Amino acid sequence: MTDTTPIIQIRNVSKRFGKVTAVDDVSLDILPGEFFVLLGPSGCGKTTLLRMIAGFELPTEGQILIDGQDMAHVPPNRRPVNMVFQSYAVFPHMSVADNVGYGLKIAGVARGEREDRVREALDLVKLGGFEERMPDQMSGGQRQRVALARSLVMRPKVLLLDEPLSALDAKLRTQMQMELAELQEQVGITFVTVTHDQDEALSMACRIAVMNKGDVAQLATPSDLYEYPSNRFVADFVGSVNIFEGKLTLDEPDRAAVDCPGFGKVYLNHGVTGPHGADVWVALRPEKIYLHTPGTGKAVHGAAIDAPEGHNFARGEIKGISYLGDITLYDIVLEGGAAIRVSRPNLSRRDQDTFDWHDKVSMHWRADSPVVLLN
Repeated sequence: MTDTTPIIQIRNVSKRFGKVTAVDDVSLDILPGEFFVLLGPSGCGKTTLLRMIAGFELPTEGQILIDGQDMAHVPPNRRPVNMVFQSYAVFPHMSVADNVGYGLKIAGVARGEREDRVREALDLVKLGGFEERMPDQMSGGQRQRVALARSLVMRPKVLLLDEPLSALDAKLRTQMQMELAELQEQVGITFVTVTHDQDEALSMACRIAVMNKGDVAQLATPSDLYEYPSNRFVADFVGSVNIFEGKLTLDEPDRAAVDCPGFGKVYLNHGVTGPHGADVWVALRPEKIYLHTPGTGKAVHGAAIDAPEGHNFARGEIKGISYLGDITLYDIVLEGGAAIRVSRPNLSRRDQDTFDWHDKVSMHWRADSPVVLLN
C-alpha cells in the first residue's frame, strides 16, 4: 500500500438507539487496499459501525467520508461500497450466474459485458464453470463464494463483510480465511470485515480495531495487538493470557518490578512509566513460559533446569492437562497459591507424555515476555 490518504474516514461517530449508545465517539481511518477488521464481542458496536459505513444506519453524531466524500446524504445504493452479509443472502431461485449478475442487470449493464464480468468474478472466487448451478446444489463455502462474487462484480472501492465465515465449519472457516486474504491481495480493494473470532482477525487483517462498549479499545497490527496490548480488555480478549494484579515496586528506564500477591515478584527488562506503588496488572501469554521438571537434569524444548540469568522463575503443581493435538495446556497452581496456564507445542508424538497430573514443576520466562497494564 503506497497511498496513505484514507479511503474511509470516521470522525467522532456515535450511534444511539433510544437510551442505548451502540457506538460512542469513534474516530479512525481505513487506508486504500487495506484488509481492516472490526473485532469485538457481541454488542460492542462493530456491526452497527459497519452498517453506518454501508448506509443502512445513520450516525446520531459525527461524519463518515468515503473516498473524500461525505456520506451524510448518500443512500446505500449510491455509495462506492458493497456488502456481504452473514447469511450470504443468495437468491435461491436463481442460478449462480444470475445471482452474480443481478446487480449488473439492475444497473443496466449490457448482456455481453455482464456475462464477461460474471465469468471474471467467478474465476476470482474459484467457481469458474459453476454458472448454471443452483444454490441448493452447493455447499456453504461455495454459496459464500457466490456472495463474494456478486459483490466483487460491481467493482466497489470498499467491500464490507459482516461475519462472513461464521456459518462455516471450523476446517472450512480456516481454509476460507486464507482464501479471503489471498482474494483481497489479488483484487487490491479495501476489505472491512466484522468478526468476533480473534483467530480469524489475526490471520487476515492488516490492522485490527478492537471494540468494547461502543468504543475502540485499541487499533493496531495483529502482532502489536497480541504482543503489546494496551489494556486488560484487549489482553484478555485477544488470545489466551495469564493476568495477575500487583503493585509497581520498581520503575527505571531499563528495568521494572511488580509485586503480585500469590504469584511473586515479576521482573521486566524495561520501564513502564507508572507511579511507584501503583496498582497494575501483569499479562503473560501461556506460550512464553518454559516448563520443566525440577531436579531431573532433563531440559524440555530447550529450557534450562534453572532459570537463566535475567529470567523470572516459579514453581508449582499441575492441576489440569488439556491435550489439543498441536499443543498441550497445563493449569498449574503456584506455591504462592496463584493459578497459571502454560502452553507447550507437541513437537513429537511423545511430548504429550512429558508431564502428568500433580507433578511438581518449575517454569521460567524471559524478562521481556510480560506486559504491564495500567488500566
